[in-house]
Amino acid sequence: MRTAFLKEPKRRRAVYLIPNLLTTGNLFSGLYAVLAVFHGNYFAAAVAIMIALIFDMLDGKSARWTNSTSQFGVEYDSLADLVAFGVAPGLLIYGWALSVYDMLGPSVMFAFVACGALRLARFNVMTAASESKYFMGLPIPAAASVVATLVIFDREVAQLGLSSKPVAVLVLTMALSFLMVSTIKYRSFKDLKFSGRAHFDNLVLAILMIMLVIAWPQAMLFIVFACYAVSGPIEKGVQLVLKLTGKRPVESQPVLETKE
Repeated sequence: MRTAFLKEPKRRRAVYLIPNLLTTGNLFSGLYAVLAVFHGNYFAAAVAIMIALIFDMLDGKSARWTNSTSQFGVEYDSLADLVAFGVAPGLLIYGWALSVYDMLGPSVMFAFVACGALRLARFNVMTAASESKYFMGLPIPAAASVVATLVIFDREVAQLGLSSKPVAVLVLTMALSFLMVSTIKYRSFKDLKFSGRAHFDNLVLAILMIMLVIAWPQAMLFIVFACYAVSGPIEKGVQLVLKLTGKRPVESQPVLETKE
């Protein structure tokens, strides 16, 4: 009995170690993206941000699966997110497209990083009474993924010209910055299930989407994240139209994105 009692703290420490190690992988990927930008390797920086996204998804899942959530993990995750999905994509935006501007480029880069930090800070102090299928504002990992996949898409498919790229990236960055701090609702897909006829159709669509991403990741990854970024404003517009026509839209409460 004494031996079992002494071994229990070690087991719990090992469980807590798993999500925090994954968060460290997120932080490391973000720092590697920063170094890649400094060396002018924008493609490697974009790939590193996408790897950070994988670590970011895994750390929250592992914390919930192992029942090892903690306030330390929440704060550590937010700091890692700010580096990997705020500072790293901000520097990538500037080095890849906005360095042609004198003061406008750094200002737009700062707006992206600042709005990402504000969003993380806002959601860190919010508490949700119950689980919801919506997020308030565009999640910062999704905004960073739009930037990273755009760099990959431009290199492999689009190849934007030197004259059009800065303008397009400038407009996109400002839009993403606004969406992050907005109150527009985005689906979290937490209520997504695959039981029943309707949910079985969702499963088929998900499989087809995965097949398209695997077949053509250079374009499909950007399309998927871009569609998610515009889904919030589109859904809000549809709700406004329904309200004007006398139909009552479905109301849902936004929720804090709890990771650990």
